[in-house]
Amino acid sequence: MMTVLEITKAVSSGAKTAEQITRESLAKIAELNPQINAFVEVFEADALAQAQAVDAKRTRGEKLGALAGVPVAIKDNILYKGHKATCCSKMLENYVASYTSTVVEKLLAADAVIVGRTNMDEFAMGSTNQTSVYGPVKNPVNTECVPGGSSGGSAAAVAAGLVPVALGTDTGGSVRQPAGFCGVVGIKPGYGRISRYGVIAFASSADQVGVLAANVADSAKVLEVLSGKDVHDSTSLEAPVPAYADLFTDGLKGVKVGLPKGFLDGLAEDIKQKMDEAAARLKELGAELVEVDVPHAKYAAPCYYIITSAEASSNLGRYDGIRYGYADNAAKDLNAYYEGSRAPFGLEVKKRLIIGTYALTSQRYEECFVKAMKVRELIREDFKKAFEKVDVLLTPTSPTTAFKLGQHDEDPLSLYLADLYTCQGNIGGLAGVSVPFGKDAKGLPIGVQFYGPILKEEKILNAAYNLEKGL
Repeated sequence: MMTVLEITKAVSSGAKTAEQITRESLAKIAELNPQINAFVEVFEADALAQAQAVDAKRTRGEKLGALAGVPVAIKDNILYKGHKATCCSKMLENYVASYTSTVVEKLLAADAVIVGRTNMDEFAMGSTNQTSVYGPVKNPVNTECVPGGSSGGSAAAVAAGLVPVALGTDTGGSVRQPAGFCGVVGIKPGYGRISRYGVIAFASSADQVGVLAANVADSAKVLEVLSGKDVHDSTSLEAPVPAYADLFTDGLKGVKVGLPKGFLDGLAEDIKQKMDEAAARLKELGAELVEVDVPHAKYAAPCYYIITSAEASSNLGRYDGIRYGYADNAAKDLNAYYEGSRAPFGLEVKKRLIIGTYALTSQRYEECFVKAMKVRELIREDFKKAFEKVDVLLTPTSPTTAFKLGQHDEDPLSLYLADLYTCQGNIGGLAGVSVPFGKDAKGLPIGVQFYGPILKEEKILNAAYNLEKGL
């Protein structure tokens, strides 16, 4: 599959038509998707119509958008009017979007072609893409392994070359962790950089739309298109959006890269070695390596699971069979009706809703939820102090590489710890990007991660771009 930049150049020059590129993507999906299960629905007719409209626009001599002719996949929790958005849950199996999300509107305005919706963990809850009602996604690098989650379908679609770019959502690492597992680039911008309007909520204070692509330059281009204030989303930020790729530098002279203390303790040896190599490479590129302390970051995972489960308990309360969701019309009384209406939720969703509801009870609210919120502020303050000393932080993306399907099904703690390094970014409201940096002894991709301050995505993209160049 051609890159985003190659496609836009080919379409604008007339070397290839948008329809040709779209048909190539659709053919690749038809060929490979049965093996990896990345897509749950393909919008073939709509995609071809969009591509033909782009070609007609060029024929008329009109200016083309920034993503002209680029096939894009969207995660199954992002609304696109007239198309299903099920969150890969039986609860929403028949839900058809009545309006289009801001991110999809921006893609269409940029002349991108939406080719389909991708598989995900149910309601974005999971790190493996095994909780989907449509079945698990398989990692294209090794189909015996998980692709990561919850945006595993989007990551697998890019890694397999089905599309050059895909949208995911990231609540605790759900773009960056699968990017690391599948060997692609995944960026979660700072909270508020991209509108969440039309994205089905999991945990509203942490959810963020992100981009998965084959390289950093493509990620930067799509991020630029998606970013900006949205009147429909009060949490979106009013701030200038730079042309990120124009800010890439040749080398990292003058850039201070923070190495958080203790972050490499207990890592798999292959990953630790790659982290050391990445740090050495950054130093060769002119960066200054600075050890920094973020002492409360080790509490990010438990803090994350309490806060996001509590928010999910509130957000998913609307699926009561009256406003949304499944209606149990055979129920004999109200209690039975409510019990039946919740039955379509999968096990992982039920676990988190129970945890979240427990944390919000009057007996546990102060002890669990309020305390987690206080710890969140301590973590944010730690990162704020760190960024007073350095420009970016270098961390692992995940404590392991992709593991076998079903390997940790009986050990939920191991699955939750897969988000150990990524959930810090959501708790801290940071910008984060995972970039591939070699493989382990089994040939599985290893991702390294850069963190940067909110609204400073250009810093982490530039660091990732320079690291990528040496591969």
